Amino acid sequence: MFTASTIHYEISDRIRGITHGGIGALHLLARKLGLIERIDQRLHLLKIHLPYHESDHVLNIAYNVLCDGTCLQDLELRRQDENFLDALGARRIPDPTTAGDFCRRFNRDSILTLLDVIDQTRLQAWAGQPDDFFERARIDMDGTLVATAGQCKKGMDIAYDGTWGYHPLVVSLANTREVLRLVNRSGNRPSHDGAAEQVDKAVAVCFQGGFRNVLMRGDTDFSQTAHLDRWDADPRVRFIFGYDAVPNLVGLADSLPERAWRTLERPPHYEVKTQPRQRPTTSRKRSSWPGSSITSGSTAKRWRSSPIGRRSAARPIGWWWCGRTCRV
Repeated sequence: MFTASTIHYEISDRIRGITHGGIGALHLLARKLGLIERIDQRLHLLKIHLPYHESDHVLNIAYNVLCDGTCLQDLELRRQDENFLDALGARRIPDPTTAGDFCRRFNRDSILTLLDVIDQTRLQAWAGQPDDFFERARIDMDGTLVATAGQCKKGMDIAYDGTWGYHPLVVSLANTREVLRLVNRSGNRPSHDGAAEQVDKAVAVCFQGGFRNVLMRGDTDFSQTAHLDRWDADPRVRFIFGYDAVPNLVGLADSLPERAWRTLERPPHYEVKTQPRQRPTTSRKRSSWPGSSITSGSTAKRWRSSPIGRRSAARPIGWWWCGRTCRV
């Protein structure tokens, strides 16, 4: 049956693998877009660049997040990964303690400088998109609660639901799911706190990048009447915000004629390219188990045949309950 007569084995050299293989491509993209040079030119937090520059620290933290890191301590995993270091062409990277010291050097002005550097690089990345990409920019704004286990963290507070931590503001571009503005705030701050200023900056970046129209979206917390007229005056800007059901607005809505209302039809998430699936009909026939009235398709008790009945064909086969429930 086995007819092989000559078998040859080939032993390859030692192969090294990396979990996050795209990290090298991302680093080349950052270098091609000029992000590394811009950070070193405009962000000045270190007096002596030995051996690291500001861009090394910023990219080190960013790459840690891209490699599923959740805290600065995860940088130690990157430092001990030889394949990760070889993919970036680095002999060493900052350790968690050094990275934490770098983060503490930031103030409000340096954070805004870093955001401006990222915006300049963002414009260069958008320049390679087709013309229909710039038809409309959809900007979403929302606040998210970030809990922390720390006890001496500056700015942390108790949120409305009892969460102890922070309440950052996130302004994102729905077209590409990228974050345009990110502002960390105390946990007890409302969602709209400082949102108008950050949205104005995001809108300016979108117009500078070539977008012809902007649509802003948010929940009821972002319906700030002090800014709605100003946004509405620009024909390029439209917004969809929720609004609280105050009594005067409810009265106005109830006074509208019936023809002013129409049914909101939501488009399907996807279209079925084949035939829709037919749900099978459930046959509820009684089971043939002796002495049971259990029907199929319901939660039933599991029965087993007696071991004694299997050993001896002369003895009748009995049934006993194992005490567990199962689906039949």
